[in-house]
Amino acid sequence: MSDQLSIKITIADRSYPLTIKREEEEGVRKAAKMISDNVNDLLSKYAVKDKQDLIAMTALQYASQIVQGNANTLGDDSVTEHLQSIEDQLSEYLESI
Repeated sequence: MSDQLSIKITIADRSYPLTIKREEEEGVRKAAKMISDNVNDLLSKYAVKDKQDLIAMTALQYASQIVQGNANTLGDDSVTEHLQSIEDQLSEYLESI
């Protein structure tokens, strides 16, 4: 049985196909839901037409929380590597469209 899994997540009405390790699925889906929920919250509060701006604002909020309040998370190489992997996969997908 392969330890890789192909999934599709949706953020801000856009689908992103990802290939991840099976054990990462729950975390990736939870992260996508958190991002989508935050984007929807920002959409209800601000008159922003481009959802890409809301995604950027969400990324800034989460990164700021990590830098300011979670020194333990910054030192955790596995979390940093996992976030980098997700960012790389999303960047690769966005470049392909």
